[in-house]
Amino acid sequence: MSQCIVETRYGRVQGYQQGEICVWKGIPFARPPLGARRFRPPEPPQPWADVRPTTSFSPMAPQVAEMGASMVGAIGAERVVDPRPISEDCLYLNIWSPAADQGKRPVMVYIHGGAFTVGSASDPWYDGASFATRHNMVVVSLNYRLGILGFVYLKELAGAASGYSGNCGLLDQIAGLRWVRENIEAFGGDPENVTVMGESAGAMSIAALLGMPAARGLFKRAILQSGAAGDLPTGTEATRVAQALLTRLGLDPSQVEALAEVPLETLLKVQPELGQEFGGVRAFSPVIDGETLPQHPLAMLAQGSAKDVAVLLGTNRDEWRLFALMSGGVQVNEALLKRLFGDSAQRVLALYTAAREDHSPEFAWIDLMSDLVFRIPAIRLAEAQVQQGAPVWMYRFDWKSPAFGGVLGAAHAMDIPFVFNTLDVGLSRIFTGTAPSRQALADLMHASWAAFMRDGNPSIPGLPEWPRYDLERRATLIWDETPSLAEDPQGELRALWEEIRQVS
Repeated sequence: MSQCIVETRYGRVQGYQQGEICVWKGIPFARPPLGARRFRPPEPPQPWADVRPTTSFSPMAPQVAEMGASMVGAIGAERVVDPRPISEDCLYLNIWSPAADQGKRPVMVYIHGGAFTVGSASDPWYDGASFATRHNMVVVSLNYRLGILGFVYLKELAGAASGYSGNCGLLDQIAGLRWVRENIEAFGGDPENVTVMGESAGAMSIAALLGMPAARGLFKRAILQSGAAGDLPTGTEATRVAQALLTRLGLDPSQVEALAEVPLETLLKVQPELGQEFGGVRAFSPVIDGETLPQHPLAMLAQGSAKDVAVLLGTNRDEWRLFALMSGGVQVNEALLKRLFGDSAQRVLALYTAAREDHSPEFAWIDLMSDLVFRIPAIRLAEAQVQQGAPVWMYRFDWKSPAFGGVLGAAHAMDIPFVFNTLDVGLSRIFTGTAPSRQALADLMHASWAAFMRDGNPSIPGLPEWPRYDLERRATLIWDETPSLAEDPQGELRALWEEIRQVS
């Protein structure tokens, strides 16, 4: 046990031995954002004198548990409400390391997904033990504030001098990364070789971090899975959400300070209502506030904000299937189609339908929404980085799950247990089934991601040649039972979005 006692800048922490590695759970990286610190940027943790036990996960960030359960229930699995506790005192991180020996190993910091409203660093399929054991790495996972507490924007209502920020969740992530930079060497990691990795909202967070001045220099590489720099609200748009929150709570704009005293249960009760009114993720997401995030991430990338950051990114072939199932089934949303494309709506759907072997309009809609929300934003981010001369690698995850009669295909989040090599935890088995053939693919993805974190190149033995992404070949590694390389996959549909962008 003594080899798992580490001196941090704030005090000693005691983890525990787990086989060949040491594990620390629940290390504070910021002061609890309670009372007057609610809705404000994180502050460094207070030092402690004694050895602090860090052997169990902290509470999750406050969230509506039923929202997380709906994802599993949508595919016909038993709906189980998460029994883990929630608390506003949630800003803690976890570490897996081969040894606390100042060995300067590659470090990965993981930012979880969950539409900026659910999820936790303690979710079992984010376990870092396999990376630490198999690939001699240090893995860190961290919590950040979610939903109203993490992303409501109060600055315009309360005034610039109020100290409020609409990007508290992102600033929490930066605080965690800063803690890693200051402390990780004592845990066996190299603070100069940090990769930040995330999926879904975690990847969208990283896209924002790539454009945030406060995040510069805190990581060397970035891995974005199924998330990039999409449509983000401005401060003016986010202020409308804040005004609606105050109205629901019976407060007027002069009473912003009173939000610090509103019971947590009350905030969680109104959060789904605000999400429904303002379009789900868009109600609680990073805000282009002109300060912490000065401009849209793509605009910041075009100015060279992350020109020294190597990027590995990609999407899943059937991202939108999961969300379609959560909303009642696979069917074309004609109203949304018209709103998105106007007079070109039927032409766009026809092109997507023709591009499918089954010529199914319903599954063409899945492809279209997958592109709108995930694939095209990923390509836009890759293009911006390539134009800055940064090394970029692109992938697409095509492995189709046999679970539940195959309804999921290569749906959103299907790649997570392959990357982490956590195929046998409960949610992973629900998503991927139990076929033994899964493990060979997981071994390859796990090793490829580790190679990128180690030296900035995901190419490994067992994969086809995987060149860097450029604007001519657009080389993309297709992850499937047998990985292959494709040049500009679904290129005709990518070009369609380029045409739409030029017209709009």
